[in-house]
Amino acid sequence: MPHMRDHLADNLNRVQSEIAAACRRAGRLPSEVKLVAVTKYAELTEVRRLTELGVVDLGESRPQQLSERADQLSAGVQWHFIGHLQRNKVKPVLSHAVLIHSVDSLRLLERISAVAEEMSLRPRVLLEVNVSGETSKNGISNDELRSQWDVFQAVPNVEITGLMTMAPLVDDPETARPVFRQLRLLRDELTIRSLSHVKLTELSMGMSGDFAIAIEEGATLIRIGSRLFASP
Repeated sequence: MPHMRDHLADNLNRVQSEIAAACRRAGRLPSEVKLVAVTKYAELTEVRRLTELGVVDLGESRPQQLSERADQLSAGVQWHFIGHLQRNKVKPVLSHAVLIHSVDSLRLLERISAVAEEMSLRPRVLLEVNVSGETSKNGISNDELRSQWDVFQAVPNVEITGLMTMAPLVDDPETARPVFRQLRLLRDELTIRSLSHVKLTELSMGMSGDFAIAIEEGATLIRIGSRLFASP
């Protein structure tokens, strides 16, 4: 399907150009930012084409679809789980995901720890922080994470590698900048208090509408769906 391939290639080229421009503005290297393609609403044929174009980090938000697509796509794909994770769905996600972006409570982290021990795994996870304080969003509050940080980082069998947040969906991407900046500052604050085995190297923030701002504020992982798969 050459038309689809050209269409996806054009979208990907535009996104990569914008990533590079944002990195230049921030004095960063494009290699410091990983593009995670959000495949939730994409057809399998489109996802497969995107991997042929070199995008191997794919993000799914539903455990069942993650399992199905992990079986359908070739080896070499790195699956990220980016959606709300129920504690009874941890096992299938751990079977496939190289990184869970959305650990939004201590109870979920403890459940992941218990299942990981059963599976002899040590999964990499990000803690989801509700920086904006919106009641419609999942996530740990800034204050809760600060006060409970010692408890979070003491949970065994998991590797906490950073933080994740979602900014409010607004027309002006600049509105998201304070949210992304607060997440970076919170990460820096927690790093000072971290045990030697906890390395908070990742910041998952920024989506199709605001990823450039997120990169300028320090994002290492950006989650992009509609900009990649949108029709011409």
